[in-house]
Amino acid sequence: MLKINNYWKYKLEENRKKNQVNNSTINNESFEKLKNQLSEWEKNILEPWVNKSNQSTNQNTTFDDEIKTIYTPLDSADYSNQYFPGSYPFTRGPYPDMYRGKKWTMRMFSGFGTPNDTNKRLKYLVKQGQTGLSIAFDMPTLYGYDADNERCAGEVGKCGCNISSLKDMEILLDGIPLDKVSTSMTINAPASVLTAMYATVAKKNNIQINTLRGTVQTDILKEYIAQKEWAYPPDAHMRIIKDMMEYCTKEMPNWNYISISGYHIREAGSNAVQELAFTLANGFTYLELGQQAGLKIEKFAPRLSFFFNCCMNFCEEIAKFRAARRIWATVLKEKYGVKDKRSLLLRFHTQTSGASLTWQQPMNNIIRTTIEALAGVLGGTQSLHTNSYDEAWALPTEDAVKIALRTQQIIAEETGVTATADPLGGSYYIEWLTDKMEEQAYQYFDKIDSMGGVVNAIKNGYLQKEIAETAYKTQLKIEKDQDIIVGVNKYNEKEDKPIDTLRVDLKAQEIQIKRLKKIKNERNNNKVKESLERLRKAYSNENENCMYPTIEAVNSYATLQEIIDIGRDVFGEWTEPSIF
Repeated sequence: MLKINNYWKYKLEENRKKNQVNNSTINNESFEKLKNQLSEWEKNILEPWVNKSNQSTNQNTTFDDEIKTIYTPLDSADYSNQYFPGSYPFTRGPYPDMYRGKKWTMRMFSGFGTPNDTNKRLKYLVKQGQTGLSIAFDMPTLYGYDADNERCAGEVGKCGCNISSLKDMEILLDGIPLDKVSTSMTINAPASVLTAMYATVAKKNNIQINTLRGTVQTDILKEYIAQKEWAYPPDAHMRIIKDMMEYCTKEMPNWNYISISGYHIREAGSNAVQELAFTLANGFTYLELGQQAGLKIEKFAPRLSFFFNCCMNFCEEIAKFRAARRIWATVLKEKYGVKDKRSLLLRFHTQTSGASLTWQQPMNNIIRTTIEALAGVLGGTQSLHTNSYDEAWALPTEDAVKIALRTQQIIAEETGVTATADPLGGSYYIEWLTDKMEEQAYQYFDKIDSMGGVVNAIKNGYLQKEIAETAYKTQLKIEKDQDIIVGVNKYNEKEDKPIDTLRVDLKAQEIQIKRLKKIKNERNNNKVKESLERLRKAYSNENENCMYPTIEAVNSYATLQEIIDIGRDVFGEWTEPSIF
């Protein structure tokens, strides 16, 4: 562990020195020759060509660094200590043979309507060759409200599956072999409750919860930064997550209890560097939260996973993934003193960009998703979700989601990109981008640290404002035709209704309310009341782990909102700061 007053400033200075050392190596004969050849090429070939054609324009990265016409060994740093996949700092991949040994997990996002509807879709995708389940929940569930709450009118089952009680989770997972399949659940504010439901369903099916594999997102920090789905103030949510980390480390050792998500940060309008920096900064915050719970990083770090977006800037996205692995491993080793190799690995799920999908000419989205998926694979993802072409219009149809899955299968089976690990490693441009993104991420870490950390940066609105300003600048470029989106501001055409879309049955809300009413009538309400009171006491006592009474409340068939409302009473609610 490096004991330095300001680690982030130290890393920035170290990066500068690394580049200076690299530049000093250019003095040898071969590099000097290359410098002269490059100078002659620019003067005698490039400049006359540009002047004659009058077509070349300046190009920038999404984070506003100028892109040169050509990159050479003069632009890349010394990679002698990070040249091999499966070895520290894992720039070229977390595993030595990458996809030669095992393909990435193909995990399609599923969830709509009632638990019965989603259960059928999950089983359909397993038959089509999906290798991991990924469950989306509707807005009422994401916010912790039951289907019969008046605020939920018109939203039940619309953008995901509705879960109001343990009974819904039992139906959702009916016939799914939980001891054999890995399940990912995209849920944050109520993550502890849905984890309790998942574990309880397993127990009811005589499955040991210490064998359960999967991921629950739980990343409340990115909710405040980007997605805006929270229930309590930040400190209260962080306390519950700390208890969850402690519980799962002990009771569910194969369960990834936080998926640190850059996806929504990017969808909110950030650029690639902001997604990289803010996501990893959140990750470091959760590391320190685990330490506060008395856990050793080597014990729980392997249970932290990441979830990144993959957008249309092909090379930037590949470099972003490579930089993320390098930064995570380096910081954990140097700043936190981690020695165990497994704990240094950054493993991540990738989803192609929803923001890049257009409702105009929606079939073009198949090409967009293919390009983004290929970038994720070339960047070394461990798990991949491909969006369906119709998702700018509605939740995907079966035909659309099958094409999205087939996109991954074609990349895996037909393109040959899985034959070697990190096939673009050594590309001068990719290596330059990787270095540049790493450097700019450290600048953000230093800025966030100067504010007292991520939670304070959220409370003062800094992170939210950074993203909002970037989103605004991006939109202006589109409106001024500086950034081209095919079918939107160029090559556009009039279309009445280009595709058929999935329609969620409006009866979903009626079905869920009827089931909820039945549960409340049939359950032991005295038991529910007692379990909720125990949960209230646990929330009021910082030294008591709240996961155990949460599981007790779930098992008594207390509803999602009844459980979340206990927290609303104890902790209160939160309004984010005005940033403009």
